[in-house]
Amino acid sequence: MFLKNEQIKKPTVRVIDVDGKQIGILPTREAIELARRKGLDLVLVAPNADPPVAKIMDFGKYMYQLAKKQKEAKKKQKQQEIKQMKFRLKIDEHDYQTKLRHIRRFLEDGNKVKVTVMFRGREIMFQEKGKELLDRIVKDVSDIGEVESEPKLEGKDMWMQIKPKSQKGG
Repeated sequence: MFLKNEQIKKPTVRVIDVDGKQIGILPTREAIELARRKGLDLVLVAPNADPPVAKIMDFGKYMYQLAKKQKEAKKKQKQQEIKQMKFRLKIDEHDYQTKLRHIRRFLEDGNKVKVTVMFRGREIMFQEKGKELLDRIVKDVSDIGEVESEPKLEGKDMWMQIKPKSQKGG
């Protein structure tokens, strides 16, 4: 939150010119008049200093550049998603390979993958088979991914999370 012109309630301020040179300590009214004569605004940049520091600048242009910088910084951030792939205990080999290709693609794109094995009815008695399926998936993607959270059983689902291998090593 920036205070500018009449919003500044301090009696005196240390004024900095457009080009960064210090003008000195002036009464706030006089500083605002000086800024207005130049067609600019007086903006409080360090309100906690003694006396507070105010700069003569084009406030609209300053806010525009600040927004532009924030937009650029946001653009450079890599947003990581958690993709999900569900398996059944009795999965055909072709279906397994198709889902495995999807998991590999998600990991290559830099996303985490939550792999779930769903048990229906009495299948829950064969939890070790679900664990074997998850272990097989981990082995098949071990070149590009690593386990982030070990397999857990929640209700009738067993799931684990795989993350892309970090690129720092080489």
